[in-house]
Amino acid sequence: MKPEKKSPAPMIRTNCLNQALIDRFLDAFWSERGVSRNTLASYDRDLRLLCHWLDEHGVSMEQATRAELLEYLAVRVRDGAKAATTARLLSSVRRFYRWQVRENMRKDDPTAQIEAPKQGRHLPNTLSEEEVEALLQAPDTSNAHGLRDRAMLELLYATGLRVSELVGIRLSELSLSHGVIRITGKGNKERLVPMGEEAHDWIQTYLRDARPTLMQGKDIAEHVFVTTRGSGMTRQMFWVMIQRYAFEGGIVRHISPHTLRHAFATHLLNHGADLRVVQMLLGHSDLSTTQIYTHVAQARLQDLHREHHPRG
Repeated sequence: MKPEKKSPAPMIRTNCLNQALIDRFLDAFWSERGVSRNTLASYDRDLRLLCHWLDEHGVSMEQATRAELLEYLAVRVRDGAKAATTARLLSSVRRFYRWQVRENMRKDDPTAQIEAPKQGRHLPNTLSEEEVEALLQAPDTSNAHGLRDRAMLELLYATGLRVSELVGIRLSELSLSHGVIRITGKGNKERLVPMGEEAHDWIQTYLRDARPTLMQGKDIAEHVFVTTRGSGMTRQMFWVMIQRYAFEGGIVRHISPHTLRHAFATHLLNHGADLRVVQMLLGHSDLSTTQIYTHVAQARLQDLHREHHPRG
């Protein structure tokens, strides 16, 4: 049974003249797509910045033309906005005006003939299999905190979960008998993710030997991964934790929880996994999002060729 969709908490903002219209769009967008609060905040910020700029030029958002939107984008680029930022901004504005057309608020879409800037393909930061092993070995598993941390790291690498999905796992979503987790990802889409034998064993050990100690008799938390306060782990706490273990494991470059998600996908492809299977496991709605990892895998193969081939 899917969890009931909860309305996001109201966001604090400085109003522009068309704030009420922006709010109507955000409500409709959330209702239709079930997007996260972070996504809504991003759209809200992009549209408010546009709204304020149009206010300063005496133009309402309902009446803005293609030329005025192009001028605004040009100003943002002159101010140092990168191609990825400009593309995201255009995506927010385009959705807003398509919604207006659909709701018969205006007849034309001023963004229809505006092309998104071309972006270079940035390969995600990942880890070698040796670096992952060093990271996984870093926690001291002789105590409850270390057992919890090892179980979380093992599960993250075994499943490729987003960190928000990892810390949000509830006991009711975990099936040790079947070795799977039910994950509710972006857009409230559910998927079943296998956890693998190694992660399964660490989770089982953690639940038996460490979680009761951390809970200190407070049997109130539904979250699998808890703190000594009896509450669930947060993304911020896990970010700090993984930075510490990377340092202790001798990994000198910057990593984040998402780095293990990248490593999960890259290592699967390196070992022959099908791209569509990786897409399903990651919860990507579009295969093109997953295809970036084929470039990472190819780059790794090229590095190995240069390193080991006599004419590399």
